[in-house]
Amino acid sequence: MNYISFPGLGIEPFQLNKVAFSVFGRDIAWYGIIICTGIVLAVLYSMFRAKSEKIKTDDIIDLAFFLVLFGIIGARLYYVIFEYKNYFVTGEGFVGNLLGTLKNAVAVWEGGLAIYGAIIAGFLTILVYCKIKKIRLLKLVDVAAPAVMIGQIIGRWGNFVNVEAYGTETALPWRMGILTNLGDYGFIGEYVHPTFLYESLWNLVGFVIANLIYRKKKFDGQIFFFYIGWYGFGRMLIEGLRTDSLMIGDVIRVSQLIGALTFVAGVVFTIIFARIAKKKRILQLDGAVPAVTDEECAEGCNCEECAAAEDYEADAQTDAVDADSEAIEADETEE
Repeated sequence: MNYISFPGLGIEPFQLNKVAFSVFGRDIAWYGIIICTGIVLAVLYSMFRAKSEKIKTDDIIDLAFFLVLFGIIGARLYYVIFEYKNYFVTGEGFVGNLLGTLKNAVAVWEGGLAIYGAIIAGFLTILVYCKIKKIRLLKLVDVAAPAVMIGQIIGRWGNFVNVEAYGTETALPWRMGILTNLGDYGFIGEYVHPTFLYESLWNLVGFVIANLIYRKKKFDGQIFFFYIGWYGFGRMLIEGLRTDSLMIGDVIRVSQLIGALTFVAGVVFTIIFARIAKKKRILQLDGAVPAVTDEECAEGCNCEECAAAEDYEADAQTDAVDADSEAIEADETEE
């Protein structure tokens, strides 16, 4: 059982127990309780935010079930793919090796989840759900993005209880001690970056900013693009401090690479969609495109005004992408 301390903050060593309580001999871990708390609060937030996007509360509740299920599957699958060597069973014959490997792969209760796997699986789940329910994808992911942040803010404290997801050794004032009690000989251990705390606080700041942006949202997808950019940038930096990163070879940290890519994607899509929204507003003022508000049309409306606006938006997006491509080609020609 580990002892934790924050000597620079005046917090002396204290004991951490991963088990909260037991029911009929089955241990209930703090990690599970913390994760479930994050999920419940994320769903409640989504129900609140969905009202502003004219999305039904029942649709959010139904979606939450699928997101939790496929999110866990995605998080586990992602982790197992990059750590596959630790899950293969050998020397038991074909059937024994196969069954043993499958058992190891699904043993999520033994640890081994990756947040990016959950995010990817969650996005694909939302994509399919929107197709079935005829909900606009970018509206729903705008609702989901801050909710995911809530899950991450709270969920990282599950890593704290499990004494995992920490960083390299440091002497900074907020260093965290991971110690062993030797009784009369005192405590020995190491003092590390509390990277779980860094990520929790990073997402907390991002959550506040996302909700401020929501007040003056200019286009659908704006909150989602902000989220992937904000989280990607923070994860890219924080991942460089961690000691348990999933790796490609011995050089590339997977989460750091994905963080960099999502940061770039978030910035690029924000710029493109902001240009489209600005051009659309100008044409609406000129009367070239009908102005449609959420109050006038329900989700999935097929009226002529909505159809005209959506056709224009698709054309404007194509024009924006073409303009960017032409600009890049012009720069290359000049060089």
